[in-house]
Formats: sequence, structure tokens, C-alpha cells
Amino acid sequence: MTLRSIIVDDEPLARKGLEEDLREIDFIEIVGTAENSLKAIELVTTTKPDLVFLDIEMPKVNGLELIKSITQPPMVVITSAYSKYAMKGYELDVTDYLLKPIDFNRLLKACIKAKEFYQLKHNPAGDKSSANDYFFVKCDGKYEKVIFDELFLVEAANNYVFLHTKDKKLMTYSTMKNIQQLLPENKFMRVHKSYIIAIDKIHELHKNELLINNIKIPVSRNVKDIVLNSLLNKKNLL
Repeated sequence: MTLRSIIVDDEPLARKGLEEDLREIDFIEIVGTAENSLKAIELVTTTKPDLVFLDIEMPKVNGLELIKSITQPPMVVITSAYSKYAMKGYELDVTDYLLKPIDFNRLLKACIKAKEFYQLKHNPAGDKSSANDYFFVKCDGKYEKVIFDELFLVEAANNYVFLHTKDKKLMTYSTMKNIQQLLPENKFMRVHKSYIIAIDKIHELHKNELLINNIKIPVSRNVKDIVLNSLLNKKNLL
């Protein structure tokens, strides 16, 4: 399934950068771009997109007024440098609200959210999207796909994060908080300030230490009981 999308932003560099990132997401198809709301209205009419990435502060007609002017607007993801419009945006039922500069993983998360909404509306009984099974990180100037089921450990290292999978070890410039937001809570847990683990990949838990893929990981005292409960509730562990 592909979401036909347009980008509306009065800044050429912002349009170009967003378009380049969106082309990395396989279920997003860019069918047009517009530098102002008036051209966007024409583009919405002619291309009938599923999704619009929309800036707010533009000349003559701003992004919020554009949404109001369309009788049956497509899904909208706001892309703005200002957080002050967030409440007004959500009052207009926008799908998501992204603050510039836009992190790629946050953009991907918004696109997945839009895809889920689209599927729920058009095919409520359909299969769950495979896009929920992975995310992307930027490594050495390129984007690498990380599949949840193959990831067993996330490790902090100063301003970088290492992602350990069954086949490789990836290093990305990010924070543990940003990575944790991308991971499903029912599959991953932060057991220490420097470590996030895949719950179903744990082999042992002994005192304040666990073993995962032959790597010993410290467990903070305040989360040890939570980890133990998670393990005991998994039929295939321990």
C-alpha cells in the first residue's frame, strides 16, 4: 500500500530536504510540491493525495486556514518551526505535528501513524502493516533498516548509540530517549541508563545482571523487579 503525498512549504530548502527524506520511506509516494497554500489547493484538487505535509506560516493563506478551506481534507502532518500552533492543529484533526528541524525517525513514525489511520479507515479488517516491524537510523551518511525482531540490545556511548542485531552492530548519532520512543514498549525495556534490551532475548537474570546473547548487562535496582515480572510473564523465557 502506498500513500500518495504532497509537500506544502514556502521554503525551497525545507521542501527539498523533506522530499529527500520521504523518498527513503517505501510506502510514501510524492505526487507534488507547492510553495504556498493557493497552489496547494489546486494540487489537492488535481492529485487527490492521501496525505499532505503542511507548513503553517506561509504568505497570504497559512496552513491552518488551508485545512479549513478544504471540504474533505486528506490526512495532514504539520511541519512547523513553531510549537505554538500544535493545539490548533490537533483541533483540526491533523494526523501528527512535527517540529523543524525534523528528525528522520520522528518523520517515519508520523508516516507509519498516517498509514495505520488510512488502513483503519479503508480496510479495518485488513492485515497489520509490516511497516510496524522496523525503523531507520542514519549510519555513516546512509539510512539503515533495523528490524525489531532482530534487535536485542541498544547501548549508549557518549553522543552515540550502538544498536546490536543478530547480524551487525550499528552506530548512530542519537540519544537513548529518541531510540526508546521508536521501540514497542511490550518488546523492549530500558534496564539501565545505558542499556535497552529486547525482553524475549534475555537468557538469564542473576542478582543485578542479565545475560543476553552472551553479553552481561547491568540492571538498575529500581527496575530489577519489573524485569523479573516481565520475564516470568513470558512463557518461553527462563
